[in-house]
Amino acid sequence: MSDLVARTGRHQQRYEEGYRLISGCIPFRFRDMEQNGDDTSEKIVEVLMINSTSGPGLLFPKGGWENDETVKEAAVREAIEEAGVRGDLVHFLGYYPFKSKTLQDEFSPEGLCRAAMFALFVKEELDCWPEQSRRERTWLTIPEAIECCRHPWMRKALEEGFLKWHEDGMVSTINNGDD
Repeated sequence: MSDLVARTGRHQQRYEEGYRLISGCIPFRFRDMEQNGDDTSEKIVEVLMINSTSGPGLLFPKGGWENDETVKEAAVREAIEEAGVRGDLVHFLGYYPFKSKTLQDEFSPEGLCRAAMFALFVKEELDCWPEQSRRERTWLTIPEAIECCRHPWMRKALEEGFLKWHEDGMVSTINNGDD
């Protein structure tokens, strides 16, 4: 069993102008892809997605950004709690507004949310994590992830945030530790 415990409840949640503030990440790694029998190999990027607990499709780890943490700390916490991975946040992908049917409350009666999304370079997959009994992890190529992504706003974060950053030379960013 995991020594880590997932945070629950909404008493510490951050809100701004009627939006519940969310923090999340797109966990990723590099995998060697062998070339036609010669000794060279090409690295391909895989992203980690988790199952939704409320229906079909896959998601990236995300959750409420709480008052006692920074937005980056919240993204790292959600990656550990929901996906059981640790790593380094290496790039801010942007803010993505969405409307939640399940996150309506007195501070956001319409369920409006604004997610700050980051790229998280995975360094460790945990054997035990807080939500392992409810979540399954799946490593996918970017095209596979685009197809499986449950929410349009997450697909947008993947296509317009992560993929654009990837095409603009993400490796140099990781190697230089820029953010």
